[in-house]
Amino acid sequence: MNGNRELRWGLALAAGFLLLYFLPVGSARFDGAVLEAFHLAKWYAREHVLLCLVPAFFIAGAIGVFVSQAAVMRYLGPDAPRPLAYGVASVSGTVLAVCSCTVLPLFGGIYKRGAGLGPASAFLYSGPAINALAIILTARVLGFELGVARAVGAVLFSVLVGLAMAWIYRAEERERAAAGQSLPIPPARLTLGRQATFFATLVAILVFANWAPAEGGVWAAVFAAKWWLTALAGAALLAVLVRWLDLAPWRALATAGAVAVAALAVPGHPVVAFGVGFAALVLALAGDEGELGEWLAATWGFAKQILPLLVGGVLVAGLLLGRPDHEGLIPAAWVASAVGGNSLAANLFASVAGALMYFATLTEIPILQGLLGSGMGPGPALTLLLAGPALSLPAMLVLKSFMGWRKTAVYVVLVMIMATVTGVIYGSLAA
Repeated sequence: MNGNRELRWGLALAAGFLLLYFLPVGSARFDGAVLEAFHLAKWYAREHVLLCLVPAFFIAGAIGVFVSQAAVMRYLGPDAPRPLAYGVASVSGTVLAVCSCTVLPLFGGIYKRGAGLGPASAFLYSGPAINALAIILTARVLGFELGVARAVGAVLFSVLVGLAMAWIYRAEERERAAAGQSLPIPPARLTLGRQATFFATLVAILVFANWAPAEGGVWAAVFAAKWWLTALAGAALLAVLVRWLDLAPWRALATAGAVAVAALAVPGHPVVAFGVGFAALVLALAGDEGELGEWLAATWGFAKQILPLLVGGVLVAGLLLGRPDHEGLIPAAWVASAVGGNSLAANLFASVAGALMYFATLTEIPILQGLLGSGMGPGPALTLLLAGPALSLPAMLVLKSFMGWRKTAVYVVLVMIMATVTGVIYGSLAA
């Protein structure tokens, strides 16, 4: 055993030496790809960590502390009625409308709390894929037929992926359900109505802070008032914490005051006040030795588990594929040529590329617009829309930490196969 360990060390050192020895530093493509990796990581930190992930971490931590395990088992557990479980999972994901990385801590929260693998997988897919604004923009920019196909495919996928995961791991899920039933279930810390109000304020902060711009109508009106709505949701959250969870009123006032000072000191940059608000909330919760302190500890646990993996995955994705309109190690021309037409190979390539790339919410639409202009077929376009937003290399790395490589690989392969088959069918009909 000791000799095998030393051999592995020797091989690893030799591989590292050869990698560094032949590293193509000085090559324009390699140097550009390295810069793209850091550009993408910088953009991700600015646009998603603070606005998306931080609220998601707090929601996931709150699920672990305040949501009754009995409620999770009743609505999302392995033995819950399928129409109820998958209906709740898909609707919850639709309301959140987050990207493939932001949904991860929320998935981890409900899965650890006792949700069945099938409903949890349906929720995992539905969050990034069933985005009402993204579907509307798809129909407006890329065509009505493609928008309808994306909507129908995403809703069906969320249920089919969940049912397939539950069936494949049915024996393991039965054991998990039996083990969960044998454990004592502590009483809920908040009544159902108070839980709903508490989580509504947290979800409102996440949704309004990330509301995307739109042209005309209610969507545009909400976008114009997004930061005022976010502030109202934050004020409601503080009121809930004081009224029902015994946060000291002076701590709530100090948190609100810090946000107001930041907004006045840095006008025109509401993200600064948003960040200050969460920093002040952390300080307010840190002084509590009861439930609020547990909430902060659970939130920090999710952050430690997820953030390093996400950052590493974003760096690798940027190195390989770059950002929109910027190339990584893989030339964009290769991608455009590989997804031309509606063949099985083109759809499969679109599915694999979509699984590896990172798509922030709504960015898939301009990317596809450019690819369609370069000769991409309608089938591979739908394949990319169904696989891309729901999967990414960073998301795969994090999923592994929740449910292991085997389940992660099965989930990814299921999404890719379904997306590929749907793309082939749609492409043949469109042709």
